[in-house]
Amino acid sequence: MNVRERFREVMENFGTKARPPKWEFGYWGANYENWYNEGLPKKKPPRPLTKVTTASSSLYIPCWNTLPPGRLAAGMAVLGGGLYWPSQGFALDDDVRTALGMDKGQVLVNVDLLFHPKFDVRIIEETESSLVYVDIDGVKRVFTKATGVIPSALENPIRDWPSWLRLKDERMNVKDIKGRFPAHWPRLLQKYRNRDYPLVLGGYPQGYFGTLAHLMGYEHLFYNYTDEPKLIHDIQKTFTDVWIAVYEEVLSQTDVDLFVIWEDISAGTGSMVAPAMIREFMLPYYKRLTGFLKAHGVKTIFIDTDGECTDLIPLFMEGGITGMYPMEATCGVDIVKVRRLHPTLQLMGGIPKSEIPKGRERIEQILKPVAEVLKTGGYVPFGDHLIPPEVHWEEFSYYRKRLNELIDRGGA
Repeated sequence: MNVRERFREVMENFGTKARPPKWEFGYWGANYENWYNEGLPKKKPPRPLTKVTTASSSLYIPCWNTLPPGRLAAGMAVLGGGLYWPSQGFALDDDVRTALGMDKGQVLVNVDLLFHPKFDVRIIEETESSLVYVDIDGVKRVFTKATGVIPSALENPIRDWPSWLRLKDERMNVKDIKGRFPAHWPRLLQKYRNRDYPLVLGGYPQGYFGTLAHLMGYEHLFYNYTDEPKLIHDIQKTFTDVWIAVYEEVLSQTDVDLFVIWEDISAGTGSMVAPAMIREFMLPYYKRLTGFLKAHGVKTIFIDTDGECTDLIPLFMEGGITGMYPMEATCGVDIVKVRRLHPTLQLMGGIPKSEIPKGRERIEQILKPVAEVLKTGGYVPFGDHLIPPEVHWEEFSYYRKRLNELIDRGGA
């Protein structure tokens, strides 16, 4: 079986005879300089994307390319298969995958899910230490070159009813859905139809919390749940109309193996939004979207949220979600408990990344829950977010080889 077939067997059928893919969520850019110095063979170093196509693949590209060629931003993600690519201009790993015998990763359908037409990139100010610019989503951001992490928003395009109505009129037109597809769509489509990897639809920055936080800012969003509920509903309905129109066009041309809704709605100790507000402002739109997807043959629908998300699982499942990741054990998510309470919930991730530097004995301990959940099917194990720079190559190699052995024993 190829990696696509194994993924579908593990997820859709909870099959335990096919081994799940060997993936990692990803790595920080800072890892690579360390790991190359510590023994990782340097054959095809990761490189950020340079060409802007859609908001799904190309946000933050101006930031990553302010650094000299060949140098990765320390806080830029390098994707390791468990998180779809292309996304956010991030680089794609090849050297770690080759060195440790891991699998091809997920590929994202590259189509625009935010505004059409896109905003033009505008560089407002660049110094040796920072970049201030407007990205293709209309957000004004500042990027700090020293830390090299995802830039911070300075101004958001949705601030109130007038700013939203202007965007809605100018950039949310459902009459030109094909304009949201990149110019090289025919070549992409040919690859999608002949794939041996899982194809993903949706993804960052599409979500019913995530998109609003992304375009409105967290503070404005939290206030507007109470102050302007009609505004929130209008945004949710409009985006749902656009997304379904886009997905209908995509699914008329190719099938997909996974749908992802990006939320990042949870923090270290729990949800940032009360369950009652999720039920009021998100659940009706979840149900509409997931109903559409399932009617069009999409069987696996994941929520992407960091943090302690255990209490939200019943709500998400009520909304039609079939799986979740990265199941951040670092924040207290217990994958054994989650599997026991929700035996039909598909899972990915679940390994506490911050524990890997603590040595071989600790690595063996954190892999015990993995071995238990692997026996149930419906699970792809990997670190519960990007592997941090504190993890040395020797430690990571040991952890990954032991995890690969568990995966191999779990399925042929």
